[in-house]
Amino acid sequence: MDRRAFLACAALVPLSGCLEFLEDSGEDITEPGDVEIVWHDLVRDNPGTDDERVVVWGAVRNVGDRALSYLEVRATFFDEEGEELETVIENVDADVSSGEKWPFEVEFPRFGEDAAAVTTYELEPATGV
Repeated sequence: MDRRAFLACAALVPLSGCLEFLEDSGEDITEPGDVEIVWHDLVRDNPGTDDERVVVWGAVRNVGDRALSYLEVRATFFDEEGEELETVIENVDADVSSGEKWPFEVEFPRFGEDAAAVTTYELEPATGV
């Protein structure tokens, strides 16, 4: 057997059960259509100082037919020219029944002038059951 082929096969053997575990574990990531962002707002603390910080506060609602145990909200922050500054992912581990809503908070990771440069943002949810 070719040495490279053997090494490639040997590297895959430990992972062969992992894929099956991920598929059968019940932790499926579902379509973002299972949640809707009910409201959101960009909030600034200490504007114009070295301590300025930017946070997006909001709430999402489970609009799917089943309870959710995981929510991920991805916030992408942009400057005045539309250039992407940073993407931050926050998650909530909670059992949320259909129709319920719950809050989220995503903080821009830098302060001061960097935070002052944030003018807009986009939100993208993902869920797990």
